[in-house]
Amino acid sequence: MDLFDAIAQRASVRQLEAVDVPDQDLERILDAGRRAPSGMNRQPFEFIVIRDAETLQALASAQGCIGDVSCAIAVVADPERSRFWLEDIAAATENMLLAITALGYASVWIEGTLLRDEATHKRRLGVPENLRLMIVLPIGKASGPVAQAPKRALEDMVYWEQWGQRRG
Repeated sequence: MDLFDAIAQRASVRQLEAVDVPDQDLERILDAGRRAPSGMNRQPFEFIVIRDAETLQALASAQGCIGDVSCAIAVVADPERSRFWLEDIAAATENMLLAITALGYASVWIEGTLLRDEATHKRRLGVPENLRLMIVLPIGKASGPVAQAPKRALEDMVYWEQWGQRRG
């Protein structure tokens, strides 16, 4: 699948089924995250690959679908490494979501519900106190048909040359 197809098809899928994710695919997904832009190239992120069923079940307290897959990626941030750490982990996460889609898998960006009990999840994954466990991406197959949520029309959100000026 090419990049523009992956962008058009990427959807937040919470109804996931476990599927084997070969190391080769997983490394391509992780490499996509590694190659994301970051402020001053500080790369204030690390990734944890989670395949242990017990750990995935424990993380499902943040969002149930984590317990339904056989593999997930946690995104850990080091706020001391860059003042742009939030933007940087967002770029890395989006790159991985697009790679997941391009390879024929499905996922969802889990953050808010994870952060409600970040300390517990950090202990489970052995994340040091000074780092942030910000995102988990469960990787699976969609259990049914999925479609990207409706988006605003491009012409409703783009101005040309200055605010309020439409094309044409």
